[in-house]
Amino acid sequence: MRRYFGTDGIRGRANGVITPDLALRVGQAAGLMFQRGDYRHRVIIGKDTRLSGYMIENALVAGFTSVGMDVLLLGPMPTPAVAMLTRSMRCDLGVMISASHNAYEDNGIKLFGPDGFKLNDEVEMEIEALMDSDMAQRLSGSASLGRAKRIESADARYIEFAKRTLPRQLDLEGMRVVVDCANGAGYKVAPAALWELGAEVVSVGVEPNGFNINHEVGSTAPDTLIARVRELRADIGIALDGDADRVLIVDEKGQKVDGDQLMGVVARSWQEDGRLTQPGIVATVMSNLGLERFLGGLGLDLIRTAVGDRYVLEHMRTHGFNLGGEQSGHIIMSDYTTTGDGLIAALQLLAVVKRLDKPVSEVCHCFEPLPQILKNVRYKAGKPLLDGGVIKAIEAGRERLGLNGRLVIRPSGTEPVIRVMAEGDNGDVVNSVVDDVVDAVTRAASQISSEASLKGAA
Repeated sequence: MRRYFGTDGIRGRANGVITPDLALRVGQAAGLMFQRGDYRHRVIIGKDTRLSGYMIENALVAGFTSVGMDVLLLGPMPTPAVAMLTRSMRCDLGVMISASHNAYEDNGIKLFGPDGFKLNDEVEMEIEALMDSDMAQRLSGSASLGRAKRIESADARYIEFAKRTLPRQLDLEGMRVVVDCANGAGYKVAPAALWELGAEVVSVGVEPNGFNINHEVGSTAPDTLIARVRELRADIGIALDGDADRVLIVDEKGQKVDGDQLMGVVARSWQEDGRLTQPGIVATVMSNLGLERFLGGLGLDLIRTAVGDRYVLEHMRTHGFNLGGEQSGHIIMSDYTTTGDGLIAALQLLAVVKRLDKPVSEVCHCFEPLPQILKNVRYKAGKPLLDGGVIKAIEAGRERLGLNGRLVIRPSGTEPVIRVMAEGDNGDVVNSVVDDVVDAVTRAASQISSEASLKGAA
């Protein structure tokens, strides 16, 4: 059982779960873990635009410097940029302070190894064990404390890196692009990269104030972007999330294009160009059956993993795939990046659009998705168990969906919710199955909450 780390680092309410003391101990424990030689060790720290980022950043700096690590501070910077800079600047560790698509009240800490990849479960468990131990005897002496400084060139480094993922002769001249940066980490670099590539850029969600990250903007709230694309008759809309590691596309008609469609577009293009390192891509259990059938028609496989881009990437690295991602828009292109990168995924799509010289709506409608319903059940105490009523509802639902449908029930790794997803050829059946399972899980959650309240009263 892990106490702190979830599917995407440590995440929770700022000054509730994510406290200065926790961040201090993360810095000390991770700093001790990654001192592996007789030289000055360095850690690089980026963050998104949440107010609590200042508090957490300073606490992390105190933790790392107290165990003798030098700290390079990037300021607001996309998660994939932190991963890239960790590797390119030869740092021993990378840290991103962000709660991704969550509201400003939350925050989180993500860690990257010197190779730019997220830490695996075993390393995170070792860090947790250190965090819960007495580290006082392992702190550095007064003369060995670390130093901290800000890196002013980080934006330019990442912008140039992103631009170099496109063919040298390709530019975006003649394209009107609306980019929504969610008032988050990509609010400077994404518009700048698109403009430098020649696009006419209209920016949305680029006025962060510490409180408005993901608020009615970004990939989880695309209505603002859709309205702007239609109003300006733009060629494409690009929506990032709070830390810019995921992307949602809006075509010229104002229609949303999710990660499944995006992976389908790139997979077909890369297959035609001979760029796929394996005959298929890696996605999660949440990807639509329509994508699986589309890829099958191309002679490509869809390999499914547990939800979380880290599990997608783990399978990609183990089995030699260079394309994978999630329906939510985490797209991993391992020829370029070590994690999901919303900007680079958008640029790769734009490259296909320019090469085909067709509207985004034509390029991105690869397949007709099957009816798919996802509902969340919030809980207050514990995690709802699969009791008899829940198990019966699941079994009955899977029987009704048959071989041509799927039912997935899983706890979120970042929020106190149970996610219930079903898909199949018949939309009415899918709706009914999800409602039945949600009702059963809700009853189980209420029962656990009531029992917890009684114990508390006693």
